[in-house]
Amino acid sequence: MLSSLHPAAAAFLESCLFVLASAGAVHLLLLLGRAGERVREVISKAPMLDVVVAWFTLVPPVAAWVFAAANGRSGWTILACIAGATAGQIVALYIWCFVHERCNPAAMRGPRLIDVIGRNLGKGDRAGVAGRARNHAALLWMLWAVPLFSVVRFAEYWVYPVLVVLVRLPRYRSGEWVNISRHKVSGLVGHDLIWCLYCDWMTGVWSLGSEMLRNIESFWCPIRFANADKCANCTRDFPDIDGGWSGADKTAADAAAMHAQRYPAADGTNAWLGHPVRLTVKGERA
Repeated sequence: MLSSLHPAAAAFLESCLFVLASAGAVHLLLLLGRAGERVREVISKAPMLDVVVAWFTLVPPVAAWVFAAANGRSGWTILACIAGATAGQIVALYIWCFVHERCNPAAMRGPRLIDVIGRNLGKGDRAGVAGRARNHAALLWMLWAVPLFSVVRFAEYWVYPVLVVLVRLPRYRSGEWVNISRHKVSGLVGHDLIWCLYCDWMTGVWSLGSEMLRNIESFWCPIRFANADKCANCTRDFPDIDGGWSGADKTAADAAAMHAQRYPAADGTNAWLGHPVRLTVKGERA
């Protein structure tokens, strides 16, 4: 039947069914008792969480691209197949939300984030925060960030570990950063659950990347910016700006002297100046 459809339409249906079937497989883990719970714990944090996220987000459009190209389709048809697969993912998302919410009627009767954020725009005490249509449009628009965060996560796997070996930047257990746990919150179902899990993953990926960048920036370029506004704006993410970097009004020799004084950390790594390892000696508090 699918062979008689336009390639983009076939990609749409295949992607939608793929996502729904995969979601169903995850829900079946609930029926496996303790074994299923152990599997859920494993896939709720990196590195297996990265596999699950890629399975749901990257596999459908990439598969559509590969199959279309392998069958000799034109460039525009390949793009149409990728768009069709992406649309299938979005439709599957809304189908899952609808079914999951109907399977949890008690949670549906209680206060929900989607209801609070999606109140119609108005005036007075009941003025809406965003409005339902704007809320959904904004969330869908935010999906553009998925490939961005996927690239960031790839860099955390591929780029940063090489720096650990070459210049002794500190290692990280990515599972302590990249994980999800909001599915354990009572009453969080359907729409609210899936978007909170998305933010759960996204925040961990970005926070780990920021932590790695602190090491990189403080190790190679520990000099304050001459622009005061930039210093003020960046200090929260890069505390060493006000915690040890050489002043913009000083010389390169001053920056080199500061570096020679502050590196390496107590455990021998080249961690950023405020890193916890600088408070320990071989794992023990100094």
